[in-house]
Amino acid sequence: MEKSKVYFTDFHTIAYGDGLPTKLKKLIKRAGIGEIDMDGKFVAIKMHFGELGNISFLRPNYARAVADVVKELGGRPFLTDCNTMYPGSRKNALEHLECAWENGFTPLTVGCPILIGDGLKGTDDIEIPVAGGEYIKTAKIGRAVMDADVFISLTHFKGHESTGFGGAIKNIGMGCGSRAGKTEQHSSGKPYIDPAICRGCRKCQKECANNGLVFDDASRKMTINVDGCVGCGRCLGACNFDAIQFSCDNANELLNCRMAEYAKAVVDGRPCFHISLIVDVSPNCDCHSENDVPILPNIGMFASTDPLALDQACVDACLAATPMPGSQLARHLADPDFPDHHDHFTNSTPESEWRSCLEHAQKVGLGNREYELIDCRQQ
Repeated sequence: MEKSKVYFTDFHTIAYGDGLPTKLKKLIKRAGIGEIDMDGKFVAIKMHFGELGNISFLRPNYARAVADVVKELGGRPFLTDCNTMYPGSRKNALEHLECAWENGFTPLTVGCPILIGDGLKGTDDIEIPVAGGEYIKTAKIGRAVMDADVFISLTHFKGHESTGFGGAIKNIGMGCGSRAGKTEQHSSGKPYIDPAICRGCRKCQKECANNGLVFDDASRKMTINVDGCVGCGRCLGACNFDAIQFSCDNANELLNCRMAEYAKAVVDGRPCFHISLIVDVSPNCDCHSENDVPILPNIGMFASTDPLALDQACVDACLAATPMPGSQLARHLADPDFPDHHDHFTNSTPESEWRSCLEHAQKVGLGNREYELIDCRQQ
């Protein structure tokens, strides 16, 4: 198999020269984004808007740069993300949009509309077959994501408490899953209902097609019928009060494999382009309502048509970097009792695991781990 091409530039600029958004535009043009026919096409730009309280997410300026290039090519871009399965500031479209606005993402700042991909309550999804899937036969993807003619991922490459790092595959696979889709990736179990929170409104029951929910007339509370429940997660989006929850009980390896298969469902059969920025490399996901000191320095911007090659290139660049002093990673390595795994992601979060994601992504045909790195710093 021919090596995939990954294009790279750093974050250096010169006084009175081009700023970083312009540098990003030049990189993605050099990487071939102009070869995609976008004339009159709907173009989804998938990114993470950041949880409230977290400030390590990508700045809106980068999204604006990508949207501007898409419009130059005749495309009709929109920024998108799907709702979260956990209670927070992005669990429904209203709160998600307000969170995005508060974090600086508005049509004015990014130059295009912002759509929440799986609708108001995270239930507007479509089931997409996973070609060659071993764990997922049909992935539940936000409908707006799949309605787009062209798909672009814009990823903040960072650490992650479960998957080791959050790269393009996670941004696509987990990020484009509806609330039910995220539930499927995270959990093989069934939900539980907190009776102290349940208001007995019975809205969740209308979403259940398997007799998995039973209303108790005596307590006026909803309960789970474990024999009927199939763990689909549709009830999760129906509850406005966060009374229904799933435990995140999948092993990291299984989570990684399901995530890779979800990503394949999103990108198969249409033009795609992928961008990752290794900047503000927080040890945990941007879904946290806080962020810690970066574990690695700002390395650069990467772009490719192959999301797997892109993740592999970013991993290699990170593993070759020197840990940031005072970071979680540096503290672990300074501890004389800490076992050095010779891997920055594992050393930062020893309970995480990342290799299975890349291995399984190659196995199911998402892309190629072999890549040619094209240095654009002098171009």
